[in-house]
Amino acid sequence: MVRVLTVDDHAPFLEVAHDLVEATPGFESAGEEGSATEGLARLEYDRPDLVLADVHMPGMSGIELAQRVNAMPQPPLVVLISAVNPADLPAASRRCGAAAVMSKHELTPSRLRELWRAHGANGTR
Repeated sequence: MVRVLTVDDHAPFLEVAHDLVEATPGFESAGEEGSATEGLARLEYDRPDLVLADVHMPGMSGIELAQRVNAMPQPPLVVLISAVNPADLPAASRRCGAAAVMSKHELTPSRLRELWRAHGANGTR
């Protein structure tokens, strides 16, 4: 099972992401956190395989979260998600070590599996 931690400051999206992950064969939710700081704290004691992180959050952004996660030994795969078009995000979102940057609207079970096959399952994380 691929364990997925979702980090987003919008509670309704956390619920939707939880349900989507749980409905995807081979994936399970490793939890949901409402801020990047809480997500990092969670990573200190729980090691998911994949982190879905919102780009725009108060305090620490998803970009900074991705940078910090990728500095860890054996980091989980990080995918940045955003409500805005990924092309409209700052260039730093593509240089922070995230495996992918995608719109929240693109997040589906098939896309989740595709991301894992392309970046996680083959050991590129």
